Amino acid sequence: MYAIVRAGGRQEKVAEGDVLTVDKLTGEPGDSLTLPALLVVDGDNVVSKAADLAGYEVTAEIVGAVKGPKINIMHYRNKTGYKRRMGHRQPYTEIKITGISGK
Repeated sequence: MYAIVRAGGRQEKVAEGDVLTVDKLTGEPGDSLTLPALLVVDGDNVVSKAADLAGYEVTAEIVGAVKGPKINIMHYRNKTGYKRRMGHRQPYTEIKITGISGK
């Protein structure tokens, strides 16, 4: 069984036991949360209607906080001696899917 869920502004395909990296969420490691399901596939049965999806719940547990890769930014203006170097690392949260329950 797998589900398509909305997590951090993106849609992710998840199954029980998967570990995802999503945009930073509030909470401590070990906290549980629920994700809104957009589509659930159970064998040959596909559920995509909003009324039917109300009975399904995708639960996850926060594993911890991680950072993305370093992005280097360089500003330069010709003939003025202006140079500026900056960097950025996006904060993310790792979550583990603990269950997909339904009707």
